[in-house]
Amino acid sequence: MNEFEDLLNSVSEVNTGDVVTAEVLTVDADQANVVISGTGVEGVLTRRELTNDREVNVAELVKPGETLEVLVLRQVVGKDTDTVTYLVSKKRLEARKAWDKLVGREEEVVTVKVTRAVKGGLSVEFEGLRGFIPASMIDTRFTRNTERFVGQEIDAKIKEVDPAENRFILSRREVVEERAVAARAEVFGKLSAGSIVTGKVARITSFGAFVDLGGVDGLIHLTELSHDRNVSPKSVVSVGDEVDVKVLALDEEAGRVSLSLKATTPGPWDGVEQKLAAGDVIEGKIKRLTDFGAFVEVLPGIDGLVHISQISHKRVENPKDVLTVGQEVSVKVLEVNAENERVSLSIKALEERPAPAEGEQGEKRQPRTRRPKRDNTKRDYELPETQTGFSMADLFGDIEL
Repeated sequence: MNEFEDLLNSVSEVNTGDVVTAEVLTVDADQANVVISGTGVEGVLTRRELTNDREVNVAELVKPGETLEVLVLRQVVGKDTDTVTYLVSKKRLEARKAWDKLVGREEEVVTVKVTRAVKGGLSVEFEGLRGFIPASMIDTRFTRNTERFVGQEIDAKIKEVDPAENRFILSRREVVEERAVAARAEVFGKLSAGSIVTGKVARITSFGAFVDLGGVDGLIHLTELSHDRNVSPKSVVSVGDEVDVKVLALDEEAGRVSLSLKATTPGPWDGVEQKLAAGDVIEGKIKRLTDFGAFVEVLPGIDGLVHISQISHKRVENPKDVLTVGQEVSVKVLEVNAENERVSLSIKALEERPAPAEGEQGEKRQPRTRRPKRDNTKRDYELPETQTGFSMADLFGDIEL
């Protein structure tokens, strides 16, 4: 017992909680053995007290002869020997220094490394100190795949620091929002309706595609993606594609930009006058039927209208009674209006007018019998008050013949 007490007294100058300098003696995969400078007392620096990485080889982080600043945690006495060593920590000393750096720095932006995606958010590290970014504070939109952030260094705003509770909360969303406001002001300062700009497809929805214009997302509505009708956005663009788009409208207050992809690509109506003219007879396929006629594809992307009155020489009550979708028909071009994107067609113009039905030949419409014009000439005689009981002689008796 006396020898053991003498051994403890020999290391009395090293106390728990001291910050000391230690030299690395030996290193293996799990720990490093050190000697505390100026004391001759040895210590153990385990992987757990060196780094948060549970898989790393300690020999990759420290080398024999290297000098480290460490925190003394506690004494360790060997079970089978009277050897006394100390458990030291480099990680906790860095964390203590980090806490000192963080206190009073709420609302400042710092760079942190994402170490893990955990339930409810992201676990991050700042100078050896573990922090947390809640899921609601990761981005401006809900982030379903948080794993994509693991291993990245990101900027986040300090929201709460409490060393006593080991509480360190940050927000990446606020940094993203502030930068988006600045980027939006810059982008809107450069954009104007009618201009052609280049952007990258950021995401695709059922109603169109959003294009990143350098900090502002503009929308290409489904109807502005392609000259073709009824297309799926995914069949036209993919996430990551660089596209040239035309700016249709701007709303800086709402942060909205309306874009068009089809306006920057040749359309089916470009140069249609050289491909189609009145009087041409062509073959086409009926694309759709309406109550007022049939639309026939005459060129790729161009449908012409056969009005119900141009379907047949006979009376047609409904186009569906005589035509079907997908049917191939011969049509005559009546008019091409490229400005209004209209083509008028006729089926009956290619058909011979039927002969009149039996009994109709030679029949003429009887002229109406006209009533004689009324004589409005003023008479130079007066009729008697009554026409009863008088003759022509009574009227003209005084006239000599």
